[in-house]
Amino acid sequence: MQAPSVGGVRLPKGKGEVIRLPRGASLTDFADKINANPASLVQVLFHLGEMVTATQSVADEVLELLGTEMNYQVQVVSPEEEDRELLDSFDISYGEDAGDEDDLEIRPPVVTVMGHVDHGKTKLLDTIRKTNVAATEAGGITQHIGAYQVATELDGDERLITFIDTPGHEAFTAMRARGAKSTDIAVIVVAADDGVMPQTVEAINHAQAADVPIVVAVNKIDKEGANPARIRQQLTEYGLVAEEYGGETMFVDVSARENINIDQLLEAILLTADAALDLRANPNMEAQGVAIEAHLDRGRGPVATVLVQRGTLRVGDSVVAGDASGRVRRMLDEHGGDVAEALPSRPVQVIGFTSVPGAGDTFLVVDEDRVARQIADRRRARERNAELAQRRKRVSLEDLDAALKETDSLNLIIKGDNSGTVEALEDTLLKIDVGDDVELRVIHRGVGGITEGDINLAIADNTIVLGFNVRAEGKATELANREGVEIRYYSVIYQAIEEIEQALKGMLKPEYEEVELGRAEVREVFRSSKVGTIAGCMVLSGEIRRNARARLIRDNVVVVDNQQISSLRRFKDDVVEVREGYECGLTLGSFNDIKIGDVIETFEMREKPRA
Repeated sequence: MQAPSVGGVRLPKGKGEVIRLPRGASLTDFADKINANPASLVQVLFHLGEMVTATQSVADEVLELLGTEMNYQVQVVSPEEEDRELLDSFDISYGEDAGDEDDLEIRPPVVTVMGHVDHGKTKLLDTIRKTNVAATEAGGITQHIGAYQVATELDGDERLITFIDTPGHEAFTAMRARGAKSTDIAVIVVAADDGVMPQTVEAINHAQAADVPIVVAVNKIDKEGANPARIRQQLTEYGLVAEEYGGETMFVDVSARENINIDQLLEAILLTADAALDLRANPNMEAQGVAIEAHLDRGRGPVATVLVQRGTLRVGDSVVAGDASGRVRRMLDEHGGDVAEALPSRPVQVIGFTSVPGAGDTFLVVDEDRVARQIADRRRARERNAELAQRRKRVSLEDLDAALKETDSLNLIIKGDNSGTVEALEDTLLKIDVGDDVELRVIHRGVGGITEGDINLAIADNTIVLGFNVRAEGKATELANREGVEIRYYSVIYQAIEEIEQALKGMLKPEYEEVELGRAEVREVFRSSKVGTIAGCMVLSGEIRRNARARLIRDNVVVVDNQQISSLRRFKDDVVEVREGYECGLTLGSFNDIKIGDVIETFEMREKPRA
């Protein structure tokens, strides 16, 4: 079969083979897979209306378009598969317990507390731990993920339960989803006086998608108007049927404020875990798990809260989490005490990373520091390529002219106190929809204080710097003031979203709508050597104003549009306006082809408020 020709370029013809490419792959990567010349692929895409160089990262849909043209089936490898292939290349198996059945030991259940904002999730954990977390949260809203382990008793035996506290505000959907994925049991908190709310449903969907058992805590039963029976009834619509109704979901009526039935809730969690799950892990292997949260501490450097899922983590281990690597210098529990080793289901703060991991990154122990650095470097390069491909806007030959014109965009640099919050804030801001006229671009994000480097980047790209629970360093503030860079500080996410949305809407070009002012029928036509054709009219509706825009309609067809009422008279007097029911004489700019029976419609363009 002859090789296909696109725009005169001869290419090897595929037979429907599957070509696997990583996110953000370049045309050179594609050419290597099919033994073709990268320059020829550049030409092919040019003829298909896409301008791409051989080495730049290419969007997934462009790779698929090229594959279809050449009879190849392009599969863009998912991030999970990429990571698995990367670890396989280092002969590391992630997500599996080493050894056989005899090596597995019982581990505590990991519980995620989810539900609608202000339904009492943090207060419930607060009561369980006998500590006060809610008071430290700005606006009373949990803005990061914390993990805590508590001891309780069941049938005379002391048992441990690990709790993950996920934020309740809708902006943290991504973080809440991640919390559900790293958990064994989901506790859905519903206020007895408020009922099932949108984020309650969202939390249930996350838990069901992660295929984890659910325990429902009906909170605030001490409040006036509390109706736990109504909650049970409402939740049957979402597949959660209480045991007393013949279902499988355990409901516990609690009051976090009055410390009512907290022990029964812990008991329900353990009973659900014993009945529905096989919670065992091998503690005698190199530790693996997930980074739940991470932040930059001024005194201690990068600090990551990690949940050990299998194996035992020890001080001195070489670790990698996402694109961050390091060696465990110190481990702390939730109370700030030192921990020598962390068994499965144990959350600990790890100090010793060289950079801040992302919330939700896979975490594992490797043989030596060199391997950890190599894995981190390759993950970083892969993420950078994927990000470049995603950010690079596709420019086709047809819209090249439009692409060359300056577009309105608001550039942001986001710095925050921990990686989960920064990621959630960026995700929410990028979802703000104000149409295609204005674009929001996050050119940099990071954890820690605002530095001179951030300000220099903002100067180059005409950018606003957004600090969430962090401040600018002394020299950075001076530089920002000197160069006129705007820094905005926030501690509650609602304000950040609201103000950025208003800024975006303020950048939009005004929209105008036509408003009809009046209609007049031509009853007589006069010719004048000085002013041209004068229309003697009767105003049928509204009013006719001098200098207003007008159109002339004849037999329901617009004869001329966007003319001006250049003169307007009643009898011999010049007037500004003539209202409905009165006669007038007018001239329609330089247009003279006016006939009896024509209708003159006047209008103005008014700025339309945006929704």
